[in-house]
Amino acid sequence: MLKTMLGVIDATTYHHDLEELISHRTLAALPIGGRYRLIDFVLSNMVNSGIGSVAIFPKYQYRSLMDHLGSGKNWDLDRKRDGLFFFPASITDGDSEGIGSFNQFAANMDYFYRSKQEYALVANCFTVFNMDFNPVLIRHLTSGCDITEITNNGASLEVYLIKKSLLIDLILTRDITGYTCMKDVMLDHNHEYKICHYEYNGYAEKISSISNYFEVSRDILNAETWKQLFIKERPIFTKVKDEPPTRYTSTGEVKNSMIANGCIIEGDIENSIISRAVKIGKGSRLKNCIIMQKCSIGDNCVLENVILDKDVTVGNDTVMTGSKNTPFVVRKGTVQGALMNS
Repeated sequence: MLKTMLGVIDATTYHHDLEELISHRTLAALPIGGRYRLIDFVLSNMVNSGIGSVAIFPKYQYRSLMDHLGSGKNWDLDRKRDGLFFFPASITDGDSEGIGSFNQFAANMDYFYRSKQEYALVANCFTVFNMDFNPVLIRHLTSGCDITEITNNGASLEVYLIKKSLLIDLILTRDITGYTCMKDVMLDHNHEYKICHYEYNGYAEKISSISNYFEVSRDILNAETWKQLFIKERPIFTKVKDEPPTRYTSTGEVKNSMIANGCIIEGDIENSIISRAVKIGKGSRLKNCIIMQKCSIGDNCVLENVILDKDVTVGNDTVMTGSKNTPFVVRKGTVQGALMNS
C-alpha cells in the first residue's frame, strides 16, 4: 500500500499579504524555523508516508525553490525510477482560485499517464504540519470515497486524496464541467462523487499573511508545538549545508530561541529564530524576532517584533520595533540604521 500514492504539490500560490517576503521567491521557498522552507513540511510528509514520486508545479520566482530542492537527494528522491519532478507553469497562465490547477496539470499529462501509482495526493505548499498520509489512504479505500479532503478543526487544509484515473478524467473534462481545480469539485453539490473528510488532529497552520507567518514562527518556539512538528520517527528533511557551529561569546545571552549553524552571537536574544550565518553584535538585544540567513546586526541595537529577510545589514545603535500583530519587516538586502548615511 505504501507505493500506491503519487505526490502532487501545487507551488503556484501567491498570497499578496506576504508580498514583502515573497516578491523575490516563491511561497514554497519561504524560510521558516531557522533552517527550513515551507515546502519541506508537505514534501517530508509525503516521503515519510512512502511516496516515492512527487511532482512540483511552481510558477512565480521559483529559482530559489529549485536551488533548495536540487535533485531531491535530501528527501531520498534522487532515483532512477520515480523521484522528484518540476513542471513550471507559464506566467501567462491564468491563476486558479484553489489548489491543483487542472490547466497546469493538463500541460503535463504524460507525467500522470506514465506514473504507476493508483492514487494521487494533491497538496498545497504552505501548510506547516507533520502528518502520516497512510491512514488517509486506508480510510479512503475502506469508505469507498472518490475524493477525501483533509481537514483540521473542521477547516480544509487544501490537501486531497483522489484516484489518479478520476483526477485525469477531471483534467480532461474541465472545459465541459467548468472545474478549474480541486476546490471547484468540492464546492459543487450537483455531481455524483462521494466526498469524504479526514480530520487531522495535530498542529497544522496554513501560511497566508505576514501576521500568521509571525505567529506560526512563535508557535514553533513552544515546546508542545515543537513536539508535534519535529518527530523523530517522521523527520522534516531540508537542504543540508556545511556550516561551522555557532559561536557564542560571554557578552551575550540566549533565551527560548532557535539558532542555526554558522552564527556569531555577541548580544542578547529572546524568543527569536535566527537562521544560518547571522552575526549579532555586542550590546544588541533581540526579542520576538525572525532573522533570516546572512544578516548582520551591529552593536547596541534594539530589535523587537522584527522580521529581517536575507542579507540585511543593520548598523550600530539602530532601534526597530513592531508589534506581535504587525511585525516590522525589512526586505532582502536592505541596509538599515547608521550605515545608510555613511
